[in-house]
Amino acid sequence: MEHPVRPYDVRDPRADLLEVRPWRSPPGGSGWDGLAVRASEPNPFAERWCLAPALAAFDAAGGAMLAHYTVGGETTGIVPLARSARYDRYPLPHIGNWLHANAFLGTPLVAAGHEHGFWQALLQWADDNAGRALFLHFEGLAAEGPLFAALRDVCTAQGRARAIVHRHDRALLRSDLSPEAYFEGSMSAKKRKELRRQANRLADEGTVAFERREDAAGLDRWTAEFLALEAAGWKGAQGSAMASDPAKARFFADALAGAAAAGKLERIAIRLDGRPIAMLANFLAPPGAFSFKTAYDEGLARFSPGVLLQRENLALLSRRDIAWTDSCAAPDHPMIERIWREKRTIVRTSIAIGGRGRRALASAIFAAETRGQSRGQ
Repeated sequence: MEHPVRPYDVRDPRADLLEVRPWRSPPGGSGWDGLAVRASEPNPFAERWCLAPALAAFDAAGGAMLAHYTVGGETTGIVPLARSARYDRYPLPHIGNWLHANAFLGTPLVAAGHEHGFWQALLQWADDNAGRALFLHFEGLAAEGPLFAALRDVCTAQGRARAIVHRHDRALLRSDLSPEAYFEGSMSAKKRKELRRQANRLADEGTVAFERREDAAGLDRWTAEFLALEAAGWKGAQGSAMASDPAKARFFADALAGAAAAGKLERIAIRLDGRPIAMLANFLAPPGAFSFKTAYDEGLARFSPGVLLQRENLALLSRRDIAWTDSCAAPDHPMIERIWREKRTIVRTSIAIGGRGRRALASAIFAAETRGQSRGQ
């Protein structure tokens, strides 16, 4: 259901500026690192320590662009963009936010209070620089977030067509309960008893140790162990493990190192006789956190090491700086949704740009794509 359009101030074009350039020659100005602290919505995948190595690893040709929004000379918004000649299976040129397979959120990084001004500036740029693009398309937006609400407000106020073309729900961890109480509410007494039995049987196999770190000590070795553990499972067999692709492996190592240097990495592991059998890397982006990557020893699946690790991961509920954690998992994930009970809705949305004729064509495209489903808010 549509919510009333919220009032907002029309931006003063003399006070703000949006520049879009190839990412290898980004717009001037500083403050990207500090923007995360002031962000309306946290998104570690748009922070410099994560986005810069992603662009270096996955856009060797340098086709992606970086939109840099400033207000009064201060960095106020960042989003990577790319032009594409195709939209899914169709030859529909468009402009979209640039994402890669290991970026699980596409929300722009925008300072709180500047959401409407950011979208006004970006849409104006898209109107003026549409080229062959028929519309603007954003993936990975949080449907309940202030940035998506601001986009809706601006489009409604401008009479600009838009549509949610896809949505899905994924597991979210958010509760005032203690980790122990939450776990008891998530799993039946029978399942908890079975997990205790599995933990006891695992202990019979050798010395079991749990570790949790937020520093960079031993990170290179930890990263190599994670890549090897993931590659030893079904992802390695299918060629989709990060170690199977040098670019993915390089990005993973660089992103973890960047997160650690920024004080935003939590890594936890269960070890059996010193070797890792379950590992997890969380990105900390207060007030949120993101479960970036996890792996476990599939040869020990009878002991449920992945579930045992997620039981330990519930300690996030006791952190004062973290109000919620995004699982970054696929919808209906068979393991995480056995434990995490909340949901986060993620959407893909398309927006009309350019002149009257182009916007009319975009509206027709949106209508065809959303036929049989409700148009989005």
